[in-house]
Amino acid sequence: MAYPKGLTVKPVRNGVGIVALKSFRQGSLICEIKGKIIAAKTVWRYWDTAPRLAENCFRYDAGRYLNPEGEIGQFANHSCSPNAGIVKKGHRLLLNALSPIAPGDEITHDYSTLLGTDDVWKMRCNCGAAGCRRRVRNIGSLPALLIAEYRRLGIIPSFIYATLALRAKDNGDR
Repeated sequence: MAYPKGLTVKPVRNGVGIVALKSFRQGSLICEIKGKIIAAKTVWRYWDTAPRLAENCFRYDAGRYLNPEGEIGQFANHSCSPNAGIVKKGHRLLLNALSPIAPGDEITHDYSTLLGTDDVWKMRCNCGAAGCRRRVRNIGSLPALLIAEYRRLGIIPSFIYATLALRAKDNGDR
């Protein structure tokens, strides 16, 4: 597999991850997350047949996911204190630097930014960050200040952010 310029994949704290071969400035594009756009029902089938494949899919919009199998995105790991974030621009998912990244640094993003309140997936976290939340869950589980910061940075897609409003409305109707 050929990797985007300035990136490689190698062993990291939690298996295999994306590692910088060059510096990336805060706000700069690291790479596009590429793959095949698939229906949510396909991801649900993966949970029964290929759970590892399901875990690597990125939520693309309200009802579809991006399967990065065979692309560098399949090695994107989570951190509760990420140095990168996923930004949706048109029909593309872009991985942008949230802070300066040095050669040799693992590039991570917060999985919660792509999990709407309608997502039930969760995992135990072993990121090692000082502020590790210990569990990765949907966007609604994040502290309000962190959601506001991620919104300011542009790394919560509008379709994910909208699920927060739907959850608040549902809770208000009870």
